[in-house]
Parts: sequence; C-alpha cells; structure tokens
Amino acid sequence: MRQRRTSFVIGGREIPRVMLKADLHTHSSEDPVDRIPYDARGLIERAAALGYSALAVTLHDRQLPLTELTAIARDRGVVLVPGIERTIRGKHVLMLNFPAAAEQVSDFDELARLRRRTNGLVVAPHPFYPHPTALGRVMETHAGLFDAVEINAFYTRLMDFNRPAVRWAREHGKPLVGNGDVHRLSQLGRTFSLIDAEPQADAICEAIREGRVSVDTQPMRASEAARLLGDLLAGDVARIARRMRSSEAKRRTTTTEPTAIA
Repeated sequence: MRQRRTSFVIGGREIPRVMLKADLHTHSSEDPVDRIPYDARGLIERAAALGYSALAVTLHDRQLPLTELTAIARDRGVVLVPGIERTIRGKHVLMLNFPAAAEQVSDFDELARLRRRTNGLVVAPHPFYPHPTALGRVMETHAGLFDAVEINAFYTRLMDFNRPAVRWAREHGKPLVGNGDVHRLSQLGRTFSLIDAEPQADAICEAIREGRVSVDTQPMRASEAARLLGDLLAGDVARIARRMRSSEAKRRTTTTEPTAIA
C-alpha cells in the first residue's frame, strides 16, 4: 500500500507515521453525466503510478460497481472508497462509503437519516464556486450534515474560490479535504489529502471525521487552468449536441410512424 511517511515526537523520540495519499472526488468514463476520456481502471492505474493509496470514484448520481475494480486497485496498492457525487435539490454533495441507497437520496433530510444509520461521510464539494450546483447558502442551513469541506484543485493564485470554504470550515470546526475533482488524468497529483488511517474505507472516513487529515495543494497556472476549462467546456458542448441529435432522432421516429386505422 503506497503511503506518505511523516513523523511525530513522543518522549523526545521521533516516531515514523504513515499517511495515506488520497483523492476522494474523481470521475471516469462510466459517469452518466460528464464526458470523460478514460475509464475507472485507467484512473486507478494513473493514481497508483503517482503514489496514491486511496481513491473514490464519485460518478454523478450513480455508484460505480467496485467488485472487480477492488481487486485491481488492491494489486496496485490502492484502496477504493465507495462514493457518489449526488445531486440533491440541484446541489452537489459527495457521499463516501454509503450503501447503494445513496443513489436514491432526494433531499437533505433523507441524507441526514441515511447518514445516522451508516458509516458514510458527507463532504461539501467546491461549495462556494460560482456554479448553480455549488452548495453556497445551503451549507449554513444544513451545517450539521457535513463532515468535511473540500479544497478543490481548480484554482490559481489570483482566482481561488476555496477561500470562503476554508473560512466556513474554520468557523464550524470542520476538517478540510483536498480533492482533484478529476475529469482529466492530468489533474491528478496537484491537490490531495494526507490521511492518518489504516488503508480501509471505514477507517479513512473515521479519520477524516476526527480531523486526522491534512491538505497538500498547489495552485494551477493561469494558462493551465484556461486549457483545462476549455477542454471541459468542449466536452459539455459535445454532450449537449449528442443529446439534441438523439432527441431529434426520437422525434422523427415518432412522427414518421404509420398511424393505425381502427
């Protein structure tokens, strides 16, 4: 299992400690919403090559089946944490280590009930970014629901929408986690979490809840951010165009079907 080594001091002695390098907000081509140019296996391979020891593949509104992938990841020193980026009342919420019922959660009260009876971890992703799916004011309304707040990798020195998230987390006593919100493999490695936990999903979530996590991050260059944004927007345009063509094809099929004569 790949881990980041650090140390702490007890009785004047430096004792080595192992920290898990993790990204708990990533996407792959299995995602039903976004157009991603690599599958989950390719994501795992790249994460392993970069020394990650924990990963959550958080598709939009769908949990990725992990049965086959778990063994593949384990062979490469990576533990997979079940995850989903669920859209609740139009807002994105990261749900980690939840059962399959996470796909059916439709409001925040239902999420609170599921959270109480599981070992799931609720993370606020990119909460104050200028996007309709960002939680924004919902964070305050449901402050007790969130176990952690995300530091998102998409920022530069001059443009950083993580700053209000850091302030909010500090004011509410919530830990921060570093995530790539990975849609392209090139995003891996710039922002991640270091977690003081055993390489198991339950232990990772518990460690984050207890604040045994730190963020390792560096800003993107402005040119790099612009290229990535352009690439992602091009993917969005292509997806919308495909949907429009599909809708038009269905409409034509419907309108050209012969009418039955009674």
